[in-house]
Amino acid sequence: MISLNHIIKIINESREQLRTEFGVVEIGIFGSVVHGAQDTDSDIDILVEFERPIGFVRFMRLEKRLAELLGMPVDLVTKKALKPHIGKRILQEVRYV
Repeated sequence: MISLNHIIKIINESREQLRTEFGVVEIGIFGSVVHGAQDTDSDIDILVEFERPIGFVRFMRLEKRLAELLGMPVDLVTKKALKPHIGKRILQEVRYV
């Protein structure tokens, strides 16, 4: 399993590429990795915001790119896509990179 610090390091090293290629302006980690509760079946939950809408295909490409960089499955979500009942909790726990 990958540590939160290692995830942050990898994302920081890729930040400029993610901004240039996908328009990522904000990226954060939440969920089991932040809580230290991940196991072998866990994915990495990532909250992301863009300069402007990027469309479904590019969104899925970004999710795939992050999974390749991190070597684990990624669950990518935007703030606008958060469900009201869990969105508040996610926004309180997210660890921005």
